[in-house]
Amino acid sequence: MADSEKANNRTLAGKCLCGAVQYAAADEFVYALNCRCSNCRRATGSAFKPFAGIERNKLRITKGEDNLMIFGDERGCDTRCNVCGAFLYSVVRDGAFVHVAMGTLVDGPTIRPTGHIFVGSKARWFTITDDLPQYEEHVVVAGVAGG
Repeated sequence: MADSEKANNRTLAGKCLCGAVQYAAADEFVYALNCRCSNCRRATGSAFKPFAGIERNKLRITKGEDNLMIFGDERGCDTRCNVCGAFLYSVVRDGAFVHVAMGTLVDGPTIRPTGHIFVGSKARWFTITDDLPQYEEHVVVAGVAGG
């Protein structure tokens, strides 16, 4: 079996800081980016949000569904643990995709971020020091819109 086939059969575990919410996601992320928009910075309390995009039906809550705190609706929202407040994922693209906060993954995904988006509104106090491409706003990655 090829490595790419093995990766497609992998299921990754993820969880919040306190462990009250846990999830499983197929290691089939379509894209991964570092978002530097002001909304993602405020949502994470960080200089940027590293996220990996996957079809919504490829992520499932395995523990603590009653501990989810959702800001928004089924077509677009941010999801946190209501016990510890950890930011877990965003539902985007009219509810079709989920942007998993990569820092909540327990297992390492096959994909890595391939660029920085919304650098036009990045935190002035943070300098990007890697060689990944930088985009002022949204970017289309392999035919799929990121962000």
